[in-house]
Amino acid sequence: MATNVMFSADLKMPSPGVIEDYRRHVQLNLERAGLRTVDTISRRGKSAIRQRFAGAGLGRLGNAIGSSADDQVVRRGTDGFSASAQFFTRSRSERTLGALAAYTQGAQITPTRGRWLWIPTDNARRLVGKGANRRRLSPALWRDGGLDTKIGPLILLKSVNGHPILAVENVGVDLSGRKGSAKNLTKRGAPRRHQVKRDLVVMFVGIPRTARSARVNLTEILNQVRAELPAIFASELAKEVR
Repeated sequence: MATNVMFSADLKMPSPGVIEDYRRHVQLNLERAGLRTVDTISRRGKSAIRQRFAGAGLGRLGNAIGSSADDQVVRRGTDGFSASAQFFTRSRSERTLGALAAYTQGAQITPTRGRWLWIPTDNARRLVGKGANRRRLSPALWRDGGLDTKIGPLILLKSVNGHPILAVENVGVDLSGRKGSAKNLTKRGAPRRHQVKRDLVVMFVGIPRTARSARVNLTEILNQVRAELPAIFASELAKEVR
């Protein structure tokens, strides 16, 4: 006895509406994954830039770099789209912008007023003022901030290389060598606690120019982060199709 087993099927194409719904579903999956990808790139890039600035000995200068990412895609044609991350400077301070340019591109710094750039020594405090009025110490700020009265007037002298220096007489400095510790003497002419008296202390050194070499390569950092795009996108897309 012979027995036959037969299987038959009819292949029917789904309706155009079903195909369009599926196409749109896939499109939305891709777009959502793309938006999360650029958000991740934005955060990773900003973190990498700030870490590189700190690692180059530039303190918190990298915090002046901010980032953002698109929260909506830009549609291109019927099926195409794009999404991007942006990196920008958050500060409008000319000093900060100048420092960013100098340490990412290199720069020659020359005085804009007068003949000399005045560089504070370790005896002088780096910043004066409070809050938004906090500024880097200069000979002009020394006078305007009243330090010529609190500590002493600046005296113009000439160093061994012929460049000028600005010094103060009869002040106290910390025995520990702490930076910016110079203070006036007491009314009796004695140094304050934990200080020693100095007849002359140099507060500023004048130089005609100085150079800043590039220490942070932003293009290199962003190229490294950009290379992570495919892996990040694949990971985000996998979350959509689970």
